[in-house]
Amino acid sequence: MTVVLVVVLFVFAAVAEIGGAWLVWQSIREGKPWWWAGLGMMALAAYGFIATLQPDANFGRILAAYGGVFVAGSLAWGIVFDGFRPDRWDIAGSVLCLVGVAVIMFAPRPVG
Repeated sequence: MTVVLVVVLFVFAAVAEIGGAWLVWQSIREGKPWWWAGLGMMALAAYGFIATLQPDANFGRILAAYGGVFVAGSLAWGIVFDGFRPDRWDIAGSVLCLVGVAVIMFAPRPVG
């Protein structure tokens, strides 16, 4: 259950952060209405709260691991919403980041 919870929270966090940043980008850089930026800022604020729901109590560990999720999620977002086509190096880097996430979050640690 803990692994599933960690993964689900990371996915929700990524959607909130990447989606929020994308909405702001669209408003500022692509000429979308101003309220897109407002929605983006609300999504970015939601990301901050979602991160606090992780079961691990170590801020540094959560944010470090989330960095890898952010890398992979950003590439995926670009594919879905912007027609981005990653090259093999984008994919390799993304996989390395996700392996890093797994090591940081799920490596066995002594209790106490």
